[in-house]
Amino acid sequence: MANTLASSAAQPFYGPNAGYVIELYERYLADPASVDAETRSFFETWSPPADEVVASNGVATAAPAAADIEVILAAARYADAIRTHGHKAATIAPIGNPTPVAETPALYAATHGISDETLASLPASIVGGPIANGAKNAQEAIEQLRAVYCGTIGYEFAHVQESERRDWLREAAESGRFREPLSDEAKRALLDRLTAVEAFERFLHTTYLGAKRFSIEGTDSLVPVLDEIVIDATEAGAQEIVIGMAHRGRLNVLAHVLGKPYEAIFDEFGHYGHRLGASASESTDIGWTGDVKYHLGLRRTKDAAYGTMVDVPIIMSPNPSHLEYVNPVVEGMTRASQENRDGSGAPAHDPASALAILLHGDAAFPGQGVVAETLNLSQLRGYTTGGTVHIIVNNLIGYTTLPHDSRSTLYASDLAKGFEIPIIHVNADDPEACLAAARLAIAYRNRFQSDVLIDLVGYRRWGHNEGDDPSITQPQMYVEINQRPTVRALWAKQLEEAGVIPAGEGDRLVNATLDRLQEVKAVAEKGESALSMVGENGYHQGTIPTRPIETGVAEAMLKRFNDLLHTFPGDFTLNPKLSRQLQRRRAALEREGGIDWAHAESLAFASILSEGTPIRLAGQDAERGTFAQRHLVLHDPETGKTFTALQSLPDASTFAVYNSPLSEMAVLGFEYGYSVYAPETLVLWEAQFGDFANSAQVIIDQFIAAAEAKWRQSSSLVLLLPHGYEGQGPEHSSARLERFLQLAAGRNMRVANCTTSAQYFHLLRRQALTLMTDPRPLVVMTPKSLLRHPQAGSSLDDLALGRFEPVLDDREARSRADAITRVVLCSGKVYVDVVAHEAYANAENVAVVRVEELHPFPVEELRGVLEGYNNLSEVVWLQEEPKNMGAWFYTAPRIRELLDTIRPANSVPLTYVGRPERASPAEGSSDDHAEEQSRIVSEAVSQAVGQLVS
Repeated sequence: MANTLASSAAQPFYGPNAGYVIELYERYLADPASVDAETRSFFETWSPPADEVVASNGVATAAPAAADIEVILAAARYADAIRTHGHKAATIAPIGNPTPVAETPALYAATHGISDETLASLPASIVGGPIANGAKNAQEAIEQLRAVYCGTIGYEFAHVQESERRDWLREAAESGRFREPLSDEAKRALLDRLTAVEAFERFLHTTYLGAKRFSIEGTDSLVPVLDEIVIDATEAGAQEIVIGMAHRGRLNVLAHVLGKPYEAIFDEFGHYGHRLGASASESTDIGWTGDVKYHLGLRRTKDAAYGTMVDVPIIMSPNPSHLEYVNPVVEGMTRASQENRDGSGAPAHDPASALAILLHGDAAFPGQGVVAETLNLSQLRGYTTGGTVHIIVNNLIGYTTLPHDSRSTLYASDLAKGFEIPIIHVNADDPEACLAAARLAIAYRNRFQSDVLIDLVGYRRWGHNEGDDPSITQPQMYVEINQRPTVRALWAKQLEEAGVIPAGEGDRLVNATLDRLQEVKAVAEKGESALSMVGENGYHQGTIPTRPIETGVAEAMLKRFNDLLHTFPGDFTLNPKLSRQLQRRRAALEREGGIDWAHAESLAFASILSEGTPIRLAGQDAERGTFAQRHLVLHDPETGKTFTALQSLPDASTFAVYNSPLSEMAVLGFEYGYSVYAPETLVLWEAQFGDFANSAQVIIDQFIAAAEAKWRQSSSLVLLLPHGYEGQGPEHSSARLERFLQLAAGRNMRVANCTTSAQYFHLLRRQALTLMTDPRPLVVMTPKSLLRHPQAGSSLDDLALGRFEPVLDDREARSRADAITRVVLCSGKVYVDVVAHEAYANAENVAVVRVEELHPFPVEELRGVLEGYNNLSEVVWLQEEPKNMGAWFYTAPRIRELLDTIRPANSVPLTYVGRPERASPAEGSSDDHAEEQSRIVSEAVSQAVGQLVS
């Protein structure tokens, strides 16, 4: 700081003002925070003559010279106001005037009590920054400052708290180093790019009349902006680019950035017969149905000879019409790309190795809460991707709704300020400015590994889709749009006037491109093109295993894992209470039924890691476990250090566990994206309580349940959802099992509600062993009260010799099979309540059978159990959830069909026992719960059930 001050131009002050200035300056030198922001801003660029005074901290300062401090500070305030508020006067919108300068008094010199004449008499150094070095006086420097901050780019970074970043941004903007003039060759190349973008949309518009495409027109500069970001990122070392965007402009980006062949897109419009994926009839087991063309994604291989000419893979994730919900998915994919899981311990994370680019809608960015949730992940340990480049593709309208009805902020980008993300507003009709914004954005991201946002302000040339008439709702806006030349036409005219291209060259290029597109279409129509694209999305698809998966682990190995999990560094102090608990767990393998749920989970994780499969577990309180059951990360009470035994296993794969923020939507989307990109990794997300999954329903509906059918995008993500009725009220009883079963179809997911720690152990191992052969999401209704319940405990033999059983028979009842006339079928924790009830002890004719896996429904396993009871006359489905919830409506038709095949002539009746239909999942009173729970379990095994329940 001292060298900087000593080398800057001195300012003259006289009389009392001089002493005042020197006093303030000394105070500033000792502690910058001791003076107000305006004074601090002034002193950042000012220093007195270096031959007079030495301040108390030893730094050379100066005696006063000759000017009025108020005038100097007014000039400094004026310059600071331009830096802070200049964006409000910038021409950032091609149409309209959304932020007129008249609304920003701070941008007028008179507001600060200073005139242009006075500014002309002051040195340029008052303004500070790179501009001051070349200006004659403060007036000229101010004009140059206005050109920077009030042109076709508007900068917002005053909200960035860290001074190093703020100074870097100011220097980047004012030095102009990212806006150096393009060469003539680069200008012509930019024209070629804009011509390709416009001609493609024009061709689709006239060739496929009325077809929806959600065109890019009005923000055509997006493609060269993406080109610039991708090229700069790869030059800086990025080895992969992951893009997420909604449907607006998607086809154009797919064609020109990712290089999807034109003929493939024309086929999707014209249905010429080149199918890029299996039809539903060709793949009925998976249930392939596909999706509309403007939702599809693509993986561009690094050696592709089309699209943006870089030699790295570029991925665009498919996305549903829930516009912003792809954001966390892309972040998860990017994090998976950045991590090296080949070693042991925690995965090695290199944020520079991959870049996430997220394209947002101007109405959706402030309107959809998943945006804020995703932004909150940006600097968190388990979720950061080293900075995302955000681009708001700003049409100044959302469907038919204008900004004043869709947001409560001045700009669509204002949400980003809360996360200290610098914002660059840029006029989409100034392509040179757009490229400058792109260069600055990616440079900032690479320098600080933080998010940055470009607000690309354009317009929407057509309606929300090409069948809409926007003049009905925005007539004045569309008069202006219809009269406005395209950005290509504006750029071509500018180049023609500058003599860069000959007159008429712009139109000739458009016509030549349209002719080429017509030729491509003609070839596509004849079926002569070879569309050898990787599956539309290029993600892993497995082959279904033909035999049961053996999931047992040798006793010796389990004992070894148990010892390793309970061996701690010599200098690590355990919490005394936890120490006793872990010592009991260490000895549990010797006790019959001594292995509880969390212990079995740890042993499963250890065995999976030792077999070379990486694991990532995340969720609210996942490290300890919501119910203090897991304790994967131990904390030294004396030093605060942590120890994770699963990261210290010898010859094992990587293990990561993270406590997530209080978010479900973005966090689950992130974990889903991670699992998609890293199919060889067992990825698990645990909800604090199962009903928290409610907040992530879009991710569950649109991605987890349907992505394979829509996009051939497979995932083996595991959802751990605590579920069970223990009198905790309606909010923490139900994980909404019925919703997952309603979404279940074919092989799209597995849904389990198991009751023993061994079953959970084998379930996890089966999932890990089938990651690459039968990838499917797994939804587990995990317990709460059963976590330590003796009835749910398992022995060493159960883990070593067993495997996951979709149906568990009643072992005690099997010994008296001929006496059994009623079989009670149930799933999950209610089983423990039944067998603990006194009515069950007296029901010699009743067997209680557990359906541990609900989807795929275990028809053959259940058949084998039921056929073993020769005198069966009644089957009861028991559940603790209300009748309109839980598994009843899913299981009932399947069980009835099965019973009809077991005894065709005289089918066994099926009845329901459980809570009646209700609006709320559970009682609010623990007493009411106990009474209702006792009723249903007693009724399930009583002789009168057939009469009581229809």
